[in-house]
Amino acid sequence: VAKAALLEGAYGLQRFSLQLLRPVQPMLAQAADDVAAALGELRAMALEWKLDGARVQVHKAGDEVRVFSRSLNPVTKAVPEIVEAVRALPARSLVLDGEAIALRPDGAPHPFQVTMRRFGRTLDVASLRAELPLRALFFDVLHLDGEDLLDRPGSERAAALRQVLDRPQRVPRIELPTAAEADAFFADALARGHEGVMAKSLAAPYEAGRRGSSWLKVKRAHTLDLVVLAVEWGSGRRRGLLSNLHLGARDPAAGGFVMLGKTFKGMTDEVLTWQTQRLLELEITRDAYTVYVRPELVVEIAFDGVQASPQYPGGLALRFARVKRYRPDKTAADASTIDEVRAIHAGALAREADEGDTPAREAAEGGDAVRGDEPAGGDEPAGGERA
Repeated sequence: VAKAALLEGAYGLQRFSLQLLRPVQPMLAQAADDVAAALGELRAMALEWKLDGARVQVHKAGDEVRVFSRSLNPVTKAVPEIVEAVRALPARSLVLDGEAIALRPDGAPHPFQVTMRRFGRTLDVASLRAELPLRALFFDVLHLDGEDLLDRPGSERAAALRQVLDRPQRVPRIELPTAAEADAFFADALARGHEGVMAKSLAAPYEAGRRGSSWLKVKRAHTLDLVVLAVEWGSGRRRGLLSNLHLGARDPAAGGFVMLGKTFKGMTDEVLTWQTQRLLELEITRDAYTVYVRPELVVEIAFDGVQASPQYPGGLALRFARVKRYRPDKTAADASTIDEVRAIHAGALAREADEGDTPAREAAEGGDAVRGDEPAGGDEPAGGERA
């Protein structure tokens, strides 16, 4: 808060000054490639499960409780079970940050789109509550009994949260994990159906409205089996090698393949040498930069999401695409379809409506990069790009 006042004056304070029963902008996270990268960047940190739920901010002042969405809209009437749970807490005044999530009887989470049914505009709240009960799990406390905690370090806010909430009401968390403990915690979160983990600095304040580097999100990467449609020659240390793959999904309805983007990431020198030889065997034609090939070679691609893109015929592109491995055991007829890609994109749109995490916004605020494409005829920049 002090930093905002110094750099931004009254506007900075207004942006996230805390007043009970009025929402404050939530703190946001940047992306990390994996748990090891998060450990290396933050060092003294905690890990928490990253739930695929709806972000909620809950304010309590005496017996009055108000609940706000990620975009600061009031949703109190839609979530009576959360209101009741927070009203029953012993704290006189309280501001909590967390996730509302719908769980199956076995404890596994419902898909995000199912949870979001509880937040529609026209609701039969009683029927929906019976059909799809929500549970709130909280990961931060911003105010407790008359004291604002925004400027307190994460370790102190976590201690305050433990004071006011029992373990079942808190997002599972471990502090100062070893590399092995962090990997096991991440694997456990995924095995239970959650998105991944959040890595959080123990020293950082709550940076309301900011996507800072003191919170990092590590999520399970999507994978698709795509077909190589063409490949561009590399430059620099990859000169003379075919480097940047043009990737396509199968289109069963129209026949052929729909291009989804390019990537030069994730390939060792050995793979580059092999793919250059193999793709030249499949060559149909070429221009100054690009070799066009018969669509026969299948490659498993990891990526972080799908975004709308006018650059490609299908209107969609992969984010952070990188090669995991070639699939010689599969033919082009086994490749992932464009319908699978559209389904991933549709799910992301529903999530963005709640989180506000559009790719363009992430790029503008210093979060995830938008594409993993290499410029035509180009190669990795000096020092390499983050894959």
